[in-house]
Amino acid sequence: MSTQFEREFDERVLTAVDEKDEDLKKLVVLNDDFNTFDHVINTLIKVCKHDPHQAEQCTYIIHYNGRCSVKDGTYHDLKPMREGITDAGIKAIIE
Repeated sequence: MSTQFEREFDERVLTAVDEKDEDLKKLVVLNDDFNTFDHVINTLIKVCKHDPHQAEQCTYIIHYNGRCSVKDGTYHDLKPMREGITDAGIKAIIE
């Protein structure tokens, strides 16, 4: 049988884990028919700080799967990146 302290501690830990998981979002780039591979690659390098190889891999995934999660983080961290990508004319959402 657990003590009141143990039950309260377990509840706080579970709440903290739930809040942490809730804060994590994904920045997803969507495929379109008008942006070039080079433009998407260069944008991912500039905005998301991807290395060239990572940006190229994400671009191929976007092309063949229609979308790719390019960055994980909090909404606060991902929002300026989404804006940078959309400002470059590329479709992006935060999920």
